[in-house]
Amino acid sequence: MMQLRPLDVVEANGEGLWQALLATARRDLLVMARRPGDVLTPLVFFAMVITLFPLGISPDPERLSLIAPGVLWVAALLSALLSLDGLFRSDYDDGTLEQLLLSPHPLAVLVLAKVLVHWLVTGLPLALMAPLLGVTMALPQGSFVALMASLALGSACISLIGAIGAALTVGLARGGMLLALLVLPLFMPVLIFGTGAIGTAVSGGVWLSHLAILGAMLALALMLVPIAIAASLRISLHG
Repeated sequence: MMQLRPLDVVEANGEGLWQALLATARRDLLVMARRPGDVLTPLVFFAMVITLFPLGISPDPERLSLIAPGVLWVAALLSALLSLDGLFRSDYDDGTLEQLLLSPHPLAVLVLAKVLVHWLVTGLPLALMAPLLGVTMALPQGSFVALMASLALGSACISLIGAIGAALTVGLARGGMLLALLVLPLFMPVLIFGTGAIGTAVSGGVWLSHLAILGAMLALALMLVPIAIAASLRISLHG
């Protein structure tokens, strides 16, 4: 079995920025493959929360479909939040973050690879399994595309924005609660337009405008947030 070493990332620096980005992403994917519990926990939490609502509120399809957009999105948001605290934690503990800071490559690009892996193992699976749980919430089949697309774009925004909070709290012993307090208010615009897209699709309206706004949020986040994450990591590690 291949041994994971913090130096793997640094060794790839001489091969260019693209190779360093790929090496960072490959290393994080291997780490995730060795810790399947970290990958499955948000997905199981998402499924359990959605399954409990018909039991706790009502099995009436009309009532469930009315609250389904909000329930699905809040559950997905909280599921993604569960995994954010560990985004940089293991790298902080084994010294990999220190090596990333010493790398000649821009830290913002390297952390973007880590956020991409977080979205691949958390946000994308949530978007793919959402239609199955949408059936539980009596969501019409015509809204499944809007559900998956809004969750795919919105969860990428959540991974990026949440990484700022994870970077700021990585050095704290119990930073999970502080992380939630920091990032939950920033998730509100994503939540509003994500639920808006599904709600509009359920009512038969044009939901692409909501999706376009989510896409614009993601584009803006891709340009600015990696810089903020890198600055937050430097503050956490060196004060």
